[in-house]
Amino acid sequence: MTSLPPGSCCYQGVKHQGEATGSYSKLNDFEIYTNYPADKSTEYGVLIITDVIGHRFINAQLIADQFAANGYFVMMPDLFYEDVVPLNNRPAGFDIHEWLKGAYNEEKKSHLPPVVDPIVEACITEMRTKYGVKKIGAVGYCFGGKYVVRYLKPGKIDAGYTAHPSFIDAEELKAIEGPLSISAAEIDHIFPAEKRHESEVILKDLGFPYQINLYSGVEHGFAVRGNPEKRTVQYAKESAFLQAVQWFKEHL
Repeated sequence: MTSLPPGSCCYQGVKHQGEATGSYSKLNDFEIYTNYPADKSTEYGVLIITDVIGHRFINAQLIADQFAANGYFVMMPDLFYEDVVPLNNRPAGFDIHEWLKGAYNEEKKSHLPPVVDPIVEACITEMRTKYGVKKIGAVGYCFGGKYVVRYLKPGKIDAGYTAHPSFIDAEELKAIEGPLSISAAEIDHIFPAEKRHESEVILKDLGFPYQINLYSGVEHGFAVRGNPEKRTVQYAKESAFLQAVQWFKEHL
C-alpha cells in the first residue's frame, strides 16, 4: 500500500466556524451538497470526496464553498448513507475498521469500494450530463484520497488532488492516467515518509504530471480539521487549498 489504513487521527480535529452557502439535494438514493461560482458556470467542476466525517461537516462545506468562489461548480456527496464518524466523539468500543465493514448501521452497508464506487460514478455522470461539466477535478481528503486515485482516468476525473490520503493500494496508484497533486503532513502515521517516498517513485515512473508538497509542523487531517488558532496549521491549511486551486488551474 502507498498509504496505510485509517486510524483515530482520521476523525479527530477542530470544527471550524462559518456559514455554508451551498444547498442539498438528492442524487439517486444519496444526498449531495452543491454550490456554484458567482457566474453560475458549470464548465469546470470539482468533485469533493470527503473524509469519514462526511459531507454535512461544516469544515468540508466551507472548503467546497471556497472552490465555488474560485470559479468551480462543486458537488460533494454523502458517501456513507448518513453513517458518518462523529468528530472527536466516537462511541465506546468504536473500531474504524469495523465501521468500514458496516458494523454500526442497521443495514450493515459497508463503506468499501463496492458501495462507494457507485456513488462516485453517479456523481461523475451527473456532473457531465445534467450540469454539462467539461472538465472535472477531484479532491479527496483522507478516506476520499483513495477514490480520487481510483477514478483518475480519461472520461472520469481529469485532474486529481488529495491531502493526507489513507489506504491507497500501490496498484491503484500505478493505475492512474492523469495528473495528481498531494498535500502531505510531516506528522502522519497513515501517510508516513516511507509511503510518501514509495508514492513518489510510482508517480515518477508513470510519467504523468505530479506534485507532492510536505507541510512541516502539522498532522494528518490538517487540510480539513486543523486548528485555525495555530498559525503553523492555518498556514498549511491555506497553502494546501491554494495548491489544489493552482493544480486545477493548470490541468483542467
